[in-house]
Amino acid sequence: MDKFVTFEGLVAPLDRANVDTDQIIPKQFLKSIKRTGFGPNLFDEWRYRDEGEPGQDCSGRPLNEDFILNQSRYKGAQVLITRRNFGCGSSREHAPWALLDYGFKAVIAPSFADIFFNNCFKNGLLPIVLSEEAIETLFQSTVSKEGFTLSVDLESQVIARSGAKDITFEVDVFRKYCLINGLDDISLTLKDEAAIRQYEDNCRQHSPWLFDAIK
Repeated sequence: MDKFVTFEGLVAPLDRANVDTDQIIPKQFLKSIKRTGFGPNLFDEWRYRDEGEPGQDCSGRPLNEDFILNQSRYKGAQVLITRRNFGCGSSREHAPWALLDYGFKAVIAPSFADIFFNNCFKNGLLPIVLSEEAIETLFQSTVSKEGFTLSVDLESQVIARSGAKDITFEVDVFRKYCLINGLDDISLTLKDEAAIRQYEDNCRQHSPWLFDAIK
C-alpha cells in the first residue's frame, strides 16, 4: 500500500447522496480480485451508455457526456466530493479499488457507510468526513472555479484551498498511522515477522507432532 502523507489534487463533484457500491463498481466486475484494472469501470453505468463487461476495452464505448467524470474540466481529478452516505450497499472491497485505480486519493463527504469507510483505510484511500456546510462550500467552489484544487495534509489533518481558510478534519489515530506509513493488514502483521517466526520455532521444538504433516 502506498504511503499517504500530503498531496494536492484536482477536485471533481459528484452531487448525489446514497451512492451505493454497485453504482461505484457494478456486480459483473467482481469476478476479479487483482485489486487493479477497475478504474475504467468506476461508475460504469453512469459513465457509459451501454452495459460494460469484464475485460472489455472501454476506449470505444459510448460516453454519457452529462456525467461529471466525462467532462474535460474534471479529467485527472484526485479528490472526489460527494453527498451523505457514500458507499452504502454491499461490502465489496472492489469499490475503493476502483476509486484508487481511477486515480482518486481522497473522498470527502458528510458521511460514509461503515464497511466502505473501513475498506478505504485498508486500501490506502482517505475518506474525509466534513459537515454539510463545509461540503456545500466545496461544491460551490468546485463548480464555479475551473481547475479547483485542494491540498490534503494527513499528518496535520488540514485541507488547504486557495484564497480561503483551511479546513481541519478528524481521523482515527491508528488509521492515520497506517496510511502515513503505507501499512495494510498484511504489512502490519509482517512488522512482527521475527516474533512470529520465533513463536513457530518454539512450537516446533515443544510440540513437533503438530507439524508432522507440514512439509
